[in-house]
Amino acid sequence: MRSSDDASALPAASPRHGNDIPVGQDRIFDGLADKFANSLYATARGQIRLAVLDQVLSQSLPQDGAAALDVGGGLGQMSMWLAERGHDVTLAEPSAEMLARARAEFGELPIRTLQAPIQALPELAPGPWPLVVCHAVLEWLAQPRQAVATLKSLLAPGGRLSLMVFNRDALRFSNVVKGNLDKALEDRLSGTGQRQRLTPISPLTHADIERWCREEGLVIESVAGIRIFHDYLRERAPSDAQLATIIELEKRYCQTDPHWRLGRYLHYIIRHADSAGPEETF
Repeated sequence: MRSSDDASALPAASPRHGNDIPVGQDRIFDGLADKFANSLYATARGQIRLAVLDQVLSQSLPQDGAAALDVGGGLGQMSMWLAERGHDVTLAEPSAEMLARARAEFGELPIRTLQAPIQALPELAPGPWPLVVCHAVLEWLAQPRQAVATLKSLLAPGGRLSLMVFNRDALRFSNVVKGNLDKALEDRLSGTGQRQRLTPISPLTHADIERWCREEGLVIESVAGIRIFHDYLRERAPSDAQLATIIELEKRYCQTDPHWRLGRYLHYIIRHADSAGPEETF
């Protein structure tokens, strides 16, 4: 573990996230689309993620076909989910490669696309949007805190933000289970954004999201853990029957305390504090 003297020796311009890794820029997935698709959506992990999100979002999001902005939408899975339910969707994604892959999957779905990072959206897609979706984006940013302010600026009064982030606490737990004890003890959890590795550069905690929402005048209506059991199983390639049972367990306990707190991802439904809606219940 670095001493405080070592930490102060880092260049002042280098942001630091959670542990000892300086991060200079966002992670964009050009050149990684195949790896991303194969390591996530072509596996049980991706099926579980989409199945649990389907349940949570079907219960939480407006069913009125409201215009939706999918921020950093990657391969377009959520954009397609929204469009199939009648929403008028714009997918914004900084990676040209990911965006091209997404367009190839849309078929006849009327989804608009915009190649742009989140920082450019207040100018290029200002809205305000009744529905903003931002899933698995903040953990790839050098400055995730600023992104929360940007998302707030895009969200219409009375609108809803569907936010999902990579859970730092689950990452620590996973490292312990795998035997990476020193890494967990020293809190060396963030990735560096180098080479082909897909460890997020800015994994976040529930406390981070609570604090940033409070500072921005946002209210968390609900929270769910995504993949709270699967990643700790010994069996990495479950049969179809096993996977169906795992998905049922994931759906049943995704919003139950304490289980949701160890989801690989944390999902939030968020609104402006001055908008009518339920208060926090967790």
